[in-house]
Amino acid sequence: MSRGIWHTLKTKRELIPLAGILSLAAAGAFSFCLYSIFHKSDVIIHKIGSSEPWENIDPAKPQKLVTINQKWEPIEELEKVKKLTK
Repeated sequence: MSRGIWHTLKTKRELIPLAGILSLAAAGAFSFCLYSIFHKSDVIIHKIGSSEPWENIDPAKPQKLVTINQKWEPIEELEKVKKLTK
């Protein structure tokens, strides 16, 4: 009864583009997951380290894909509070 995916694609050739598109979409989703895990700063894998990992992010570096007219300046009061709480 179950002859396999390859046999089905050989007998019904109209399914080949659909299988190709679905395979490409699955590979793209998997590669985006890997990219997010290793390159995004808000994704945490190990919870043992810093309890506040967002403190290590450079605010001068934009985190969005497209940033228009954004200039970051530190707030003196906030910096003082950060130093006091550490």
